[in-house]
Amino acid sequence: MTSTAQPPLPAHDVEQRLNELEIKASYADDLLDTLNQQVARQQDQIELLLREVSRLRQRGEGDPGTAVRDPRDELPPHY
Repeated sequence: MTSTAQPPLPAHDVEQRLNELEIKASYADDLLDTLNQQVARQQDQIELLLREVSRLRQRGEGDPGTAVRDPRDELPPHY
């Protein structure tokens, strides 16, 4: 049976690998912060859109004679 154990790496190789891992971890932390900020902005936008939809629904549920109608919502005569 042959041994597959590898000899230990020289100290400078270990230090270089640690530095590379620290750099990768730093980039990953930065990316995570950026993504968290993006998610927070998207959540704010979603909440704004939900409020707008709610407001539009309330406007449309009023008395049909008094509801403000937007001419752009009307179908052209040829439909």
